[in-house]
Formats: sequence, structure tokens, C-alpha cells
Amino acid sequence: MEVNPKLTEKAQRDHKLVREAVENGNQKAFAQLMDYYKDTIYFMLLKMTGNSVDAEDLTIEAFGKAFKNIDQYTPDYAFSTWLFKIASNNCIDYIRRKKKNVLAREQNEEIDEQDTSREITAEQSDPEEKFIKDQKAELMREVVEKLKPRYRKLIELRYFNELSYEEICKELELPLGTVKAQLFRSRQLLYNILKSAREKM
Repeated sequence: MEVNPKLTEKAQRDHKLVREAVENGNQKAFAQLMDYYKDTIYFMLLKMTGNSVDAEDLTIEAFGKAFKNIDQYTPDYAFSTWLFKIASNNCIDYIRRKKKNVLAREQNEEIDEQDTSREITAEQSDPEEKFIKDQKAELMREVVEKLKPRYRKLIELRYFNELSYEEICKELELPLGTVKAQLFRSRQLLYNILKSAREKM
């Protein structure tokens, strides 16, 4: 990928990082891109949703989708433009789904949480869980440090301290379903980034 001379200095900087991430699987390049835009993306999504928890979750999803599909990015336009489009489109889809299902969600909140927990209980057979556990801790820290505090704490307890779900519940005083659901979201981002980086090495 050649750098487009028409891009701004910042856009050219981003493109070099994208190229380093794609061609060389440079983990720090992924982390730098995330560091540059995570707060701006978060506040954009916060304005769209009006909910800080939704904004945090959607920020993670946006970066996960971007890094998973980073090979599709072309330097015809700025990386930030591409990233913001992914984030805003994903948020719009989420808001539409939320509006359609808001009544059912309120009525079945406890059932949904139990279902989410059951989906994530098969730890040993879950490919994402196994993949992340197989990575070296230092490979993950650059990205983990960029996460919001509550997600960072969950990841550190689960993958660095190797605590069980039950032990994390006691440590954070959170319900089991909440711990599993939040870990599920945050590890999707880690999985996409780590897998992309490993495939490029």
C-alpha cells in the first residue's frame, strides 16, 4: 500500500501504522491506532446513544470490526474516516435493534443474562478463549492497557492472573452473568487484534 500524498500528515501517519500492522503484524501499531482514536470514538458513540455503558461496548466492537477487516482498508481516504464510518454504522444498527427489542429485553432481562452465561460456559471448547490464553502476556498488554478500566480489570484478572469466573465475581462483586457477558465483549476485540497480528507475522 503506497501512501496517498493527498492525505493529511495525520492521515499519512495512520496509514503507515496500518501498513505496519497489516504487512508486519506489528502489535504496537494496532495499539497506537487504538490509542489515537478510542476516546474520540467513545464520545461520538456516547452522543449517539446517550449511554456510557453502550458507548464503551460499541467502542470495543468498532475497533474489533475494524481490525478484523483491516485488509479491506485502502489509502484512498483517511483511516480515521474509515474507522468512524464503521463505528457510526455499527452504532446505528445497534440503536435500531435496541428500539425493536426494548420491551422484550426489559421483560426477559434475567433470562437473557442466564442465556448469555450458558453460551460462554464451555471455556475449553471456545476457540477465542483458547486462542487468547495461548498468547504470551506481553503480546496482549499493549492493547489491554488501552481498554476502559472495567474491561482492562476483567482481562487482567482472567488472562494475566488466571482467575476463574467465580473468583472474578468475588473480586469485583459482580453477578456471574455480568462478568461473562463483559468478558465476552472485551475478548472479541483482543481475539481479532491478536489473530490479525499473528497471521501477518
